[in-house]
Amino acid sequence: MIAHHCGPEGLTPELAAYPGDEVEPRSGRRYFLDIPDGYEPGEKVVFLLQLHGAGSSGNWTRHYFPAVDVKDRHRLVIAAPTASTEQPIRMWTPADDSYLEDIIRSVVDRFGAGNIASFWLVGHSQGGYTSNRIVTSPFFRGKVDGWLSLSGGRIGDAPIVPGFGPRPGAAIPQPPGAPPLKLGGALPIDCDVSFIFATGEHEITHLPETSPWAERYGGGARIRQADVADERGGWVYDTRQTSFASPAWGREPRGGTAQVFVYPGCRDGRLVADVMRMDKGHTEGLEPNVTEALIRMMLSAPGGKLRGR
Repeated sequence: MIAHHCGPEGLTPELAAYPGDEVEPRSGRRYFLDIPDGYEPGEKVVFLLQLHGAGSSGNWTRHYFPAVDVKDRHRLVIAAPTASTEQPIRMWTPADDSYLEDIIRSVVDRFGAGNIASFWLVGHSQGGYTSNRIVTSPFFRGKVDGWLSLSGGRIGDAPIVPGFGPRPGAAIPQPPGAPPLKLGGALPIDCDVSFIFATGEHEITHLPETSPWAERYGGGARIRQADVADERGGWVYDTRQTSFASPAWGREPRGGTAQVFVYPGCRDGRLVADVMRMDKGHTEGLEPNVTEALIRMMLSAPGGKLRGR
């Protein structure tokens, strides 16, 4: 049984707000740290730092992209913190960076850098933009093997549909002092990482057929792989905005199909891929088979940067 996981009734507001059982010693802030059952010291694991979107929480995004459901099968260690609440809308700002860095230090100390097979940033929405910002920071540069952007900006652009937001014409929140966001596009980065962009069909105007990130590594033209089909829906959606639900923002979870595109032949085995969930919006939690497919792609990419630190 996974601690603080919702049941068939869905994620209650109380459970979504629960900050987790793990305590980061320096700040005293709590977070979720999910470890594979039966973990043995010295075992090789894959480490994910999972960052929620604006107005959300660690436990909500833990259910939005439920890697926790397959942590035992794939030997995943997953940290899911919650941003500071000292803002009108809870979101990641540079003031949280030292907290995230201390979580990484704590996890590395606990499991050993040599036992972390790969380290991925996983960010939904503003958590994706935060991943984009910190991946080249002095602390994270050279440590991160890959970035999974869950509707959190694409390297090479994927334009957001007009009127995107929790209600028509709503401004997308940005942290104080943050550089202007090009919605749908990531800010330029100059470090070497694998990159997966996953989005809902209704969030973007179109998915480009080319990837400058794949071109950086000499990758070939994209190849469409077998679609991923799900009969079951995900765990969560944005229950706060039900009166403003739209195809772009997202409706209640349900099954569906995802299209998967991979750019082959990238140098050093680096993975570059796009995944588009058909007939989905921004806040509909990922379905189990799509989650599994993304995890398997992440595991197929080269890792070991933390081992070399």
